[in-house]
Amino acid sequence: MKTHIPFERLHNFRDLGGHVTEDGRAVRWEQVYRSDSLSKLRGADWDRFLALGVRTVIDLRQPSEIEAKGRVPEHPTLTYHQLNTEHRPHSQPSPGPDALLIPHLRERYLAMAEDGAKELRRALEVLADDGSGPVVFHCVSGKDRTGLLAALLLALLGVPEADIVEDYARTELATDRFLADWRAEHPGGEQPWLGFGRAPADVMRLFLVEMSERYGSVRAYAERLLGADAELVAALRRNLLEPEAGRELSFRRADESDAPVLVRLRDEAARWQIAQGIAQWKPGELGEEHFRARLADSEIWIATLGPDGPVAGAWELWWDDPAAWGPQPPTAGYVHRLMTDRRVAPPGTGRRMLEHAERRVRAAGRSLCRLDCRANNPRLRAYYAAAGFEVVGEQPSRDGGVGGHFAATLLQKRVREDERRLGERAADGGQLAADGGAELFRGGAWRLKATL
Repeated sequence: MKTHIPFERLHNFRDLGGHVTEDGRAVRWEQVYRSDSLSKLRGADWDRFLALGVRTVIDLRQPSEIEAKGRVPEHPTLTYHQLNTEHRPHSQPSPGPDALLIPHLRERYLAMAEDGAKELRRALEVLADDGSGPVVFHCVSGKDRTGLLAALLLALLGVPEADIVEDYARTELATDRFLADWRAEHPGGEQPWLGFGRAPADVMRLFLVEMSERYGSVRAYAERLLGADAELVAALRRNLLEPEAGRELSFRRADESDAPVLVRLRDEAARWQIAQGIAQWKPGELGEEHFRARLADSEIWIATLGPDGPVAGAWELWWDDPAAWGPQPPTAGYVHRLMTDRRVAPPGTGRRMLEHAERRVRAAGRSLCRLDCRANNPRLRAYYAAAGFEVVGEQPSRDGGVGGHFAATLLQKRVREDERRLGERAADGGQLAADGGAELFRGGAWRLKATL
């Protein structure tokens, strides 16, 4: 499983996604990362980091280390937590046989697990908060303090012990780069200390054995020392695991109390688009006032997992859209801001929401469901085409408000037969006649092709 994300100066930046739990669910990709020191981020590395859409950084280093080496660069989209998990002074052992490394690190991790209980608890709370992600936690090399928190988190999510050990040992893939950096800074120097940059699997394996012997299990340790009760564990699993298969979506009209959720959905979708190289939305463009205005003049629909479950997605449904489509008769509904929560939404949620929008348009007595997307977004255009929407034209310069002007591709899907088309069917023996859809857009700036 490929988890390392390449950077020039970071050597151990990894996505914790992909691990499969004992009950068959998987840790979500692009939601929680572990890393070596983020103070090394500069230039192209910084741009690459921001493109991941990380919202929260947990720095596990001591204050003296942060003072000496600096912290992650400040940015308006980042929330920063400094949670020092190591309270006992320790000295690095002199170079010697690797056999000495395993008991040294095991004892160090046990001390951190007990002394850093308050900080580890706080880190779990941040990771469980559905408004924090994506989250990255780090120390200096992303091995010891980071390895401990990663092991604790994966254990509480239900990842098998063998996979936790394997995740810890993946730091070995970065050992040579850590050594190269050290030698570049200390020409001619010897290896600085025993096990520098090393992460033998037996270290984590024996640490987990010791935790089970002391507390019964890692879960029992977390409950007893950290206060990680069933509610916190459930929040971690809800936030960081892929949605359970087979849960049915429910739909309801949004109200003003949903405005903060709608802003969050939109901003998270924007960050995901940017990370995927999609030029469509930007975080912070739309606030609660936008969604309250749409509640007043249009409809907003919410999709949830079950009647009382978490929000999986939302969309706006307008009954008029002259800015994109020009003056039109009341024959269509217009879908805007189709967005899902990728932490919650099961596969196919976007398509299910479109289908619900189509049913709503049909129930309103209208025959066409319409939407638009930026002309420079071929992936979204292909997604709508796969859902049965046909490209019917382009508006060369649409006013996107805070998003500026852009070229928009216009798409529509017929969701019911109107009376005129039913008459045409009867008149020509069931053969559909082209209705010259371009006549709807004669003159002006819109360029449309003839449509059925």
